[in-house]
Amino acid sequence: MFNIAQTKCVPLQNINIFIKVDMSNIIRIKKGLNINLIGEAEKIIKELSTDQYALKPTDFIGVFPKLLVKEGDVVKAGSPLFTDKTRENILFTSPVSGVIQEIKRGAKRVVLEVKIVSDGKNGHVLFGTADPKKLEKAAITEKMLASGVWPLVRQRPYSVIANPDDEPKAIFVSAFDSAPLAPDNSFVVQGETEAFQKGLDALSRLTKGTVHLNLDANHSNSKVFENFKGVQINRFAGPHPAGNVGVQINKIDPINKAEVVWYLYPQDVVLIGRLFLTGTFDATRVIALTGPEVLKPVYYKTKIGAAIHNFIHGNVSNSEKRFISGNVLTGNKIGSDGYVGFYSSQLTVVKEGNYHEFLGWALPGFNKFSFSRSFPTFLFKNKKYDLDTNIHGGHRALVMTGQFEKVFPFNIYPMQLLKAIMVEDIDMMEKLGIYEVDEEDFALCEVIDTSKTDIQEVVRKGLDLMRKEMS
Repeated sequence: MFNIAQTKCVPLQNINIFIKVDMSNIIRIKKGLNINLIGEAEKIIKELSTDQYALKPTDFIGVFPKLLVKEGDVVKAGSPLFTDKTRENILFTSPVSGVIQEIKRGAKRVVLEVKIVSDGKNGHVLFGTADPKKLEKAAITEKMLASGVWPLVRQRPYSVIANPDDEPKAIFVSAFDSAPLAPDNSFVVQGETEAFQKGLDALSRLTKGTVHLNLDANHSNSKVFENFKGVQINRFAGPHPAGNVGVQINKIDPINKAEVVWYLYPQDVVLIGRLFLTGTFDATRVIALTGPEVLKPVYYKTKIGAAIHNFIHGNVSNSEKRFISGNVLTGNKIGSDGYVGFYSSQLTVVKEGNYHEFLGWALPGFNKFSFSRSFPTFLFKNKKYDLDTNIHGGHRALVMTGQFEKVFPFNIYPMQLLKAIMVEDIDMMEKLGIYEVDEEDFALCEVIDTSKTDIQEVVRKGLDLMRKEMS
């Protein structure tokens, strides 16, 4: 743990007395990489009106959906749409009131989307208000399960929905996101402080351990989070992935075999708090529309699972584009007729890179981003780039370069772990720290990889294999 406690002696005016002043403990992340893109959202929140929503079972790792509705059924916000076949107490509920328009299936009749047309009436199932401080863990868990907010709580290892029967050793809330063009959570949460505190109160009853609230030490707006009660404040400084919850867990309370840690993000905590304040599943979420291909990047207030059509209508360039639910490093590609993912608070639009560049590596590249010093742009650390999805090369054998270790801040050997995953060596995967990582923690390795390997996909296969073996 790089927990640096700094102290210094300060004179009291002209009196020859010195006292020790405890400076803020800051956990400094030195390894990483910031990718500065054009298209950061302006600090304005607009209301987004749409009548199309969808809940996608594919957003939930390890969930096998069992449908509880059919096309044409009338639902309210909080009405159950499907459950997990292996854990039927975990419900997934509608974000709005309306009618089930379509149940979209893929290969082998796998459920891909449950589409809802909103009736605009904002009808809710009532679950009752409560003060979480006065409830036992079982009562809080039951309310969260019934309302559909429980899937917001995820666990490490494996990054799957938390098992409500587990006893986590700690709960982590990362209050900042260091990914490219990530939304400013302090700006989003400003008007939701009461709900955020209620959410923290509920979380504190779910564990006998500590609830960690992790802040950006270099962001003055983080002061919004400093006065919340019942949590341990931790401050992080450094490049991406300092905002990744996996990095924060690794530096504060690393995971060993048979241990479980739960984690959430600020808007997840707000949704849980609203449940106890209003007694309803209020799925309102602020989404940052970002990216180089967006004409006016801005924040939109909508509901979970909103169709992106109204986000992008008249507000994107005419070039061939890729729409990403999430950020450019870890988000999911969706179509222009797609829906924002359950966990996403960002929608990114970038240019498709489906072209070949003759001798691209040999050209001066004054507008090219590179982790190495191949191009002169390394001299301009704050330069912002208009990047596309071109991978600048073809797939080739995964080779040792020593580069991954420069952007991977864990006390883990990334290349050795990847090779252990590829050969499905379970014992070696355990020894090399598979329980501590998620695919997002390897996103920067994938960006700088000269072999163009789908590293995040490899890591997810390894996590799924371990979950299957350990269950």
